[in-house]
Amino acid sequence: MENLSYNIIIDAPKQKIWDVLWTPETYSEWTKFFNPKSISLMRSDWKVGGKTYFTNTEGEGMVSTIDSLEKPDQIVFKHLGMVDKDGNEDTQSKEVMEWNGSFEKYFLISLDNGTVKLQAEVQAESEWKDHMNEGFTKGLQIVKDLSESKII
Repeated sequence: MENLSYNIIIDAPKQKIWDVLWTPETYSEWTKFFNPKSISLMRSDWKVGGKTYFTNTEGEGMVSTIDSLEKPDQIVFKHLGMVDKDGNEDTQSKEVMEWNGSFEKYFLISLDNGTVKLQAEVQAESEWKDHMNEGFTKGLQIVKDLSESKII
């Protein structure tokens, strides 16, 4: 498992960046590079220890929990397993156990010049490194563009 880290400087308030990250419409926009064949969705109860689902439009994807939450400064997801289109969760198979417990973290850090550093960290198997690099590099640029936009 590799620890990957990405960051980008954004000239916008933390709350606006947070909203761009986690509002359903903008979440699907910045995460499109992770799954170009489908729309990425996120559904959460927003509770530490609760359930969060990262899925495609068919309902397939990952089940996670929020390990730590301090809006709008940081959120840490702990990935638990997979969920299929029927809603069945797999947290115990050999395949899932290889990455079960991995983290995905987002930090919004205020800088002295009034900008915000958005830092994303993810733990991933080495065969997913290129996929993560492309998804986060392109995705965080979309977060920056949407956050700095006057429209949203």
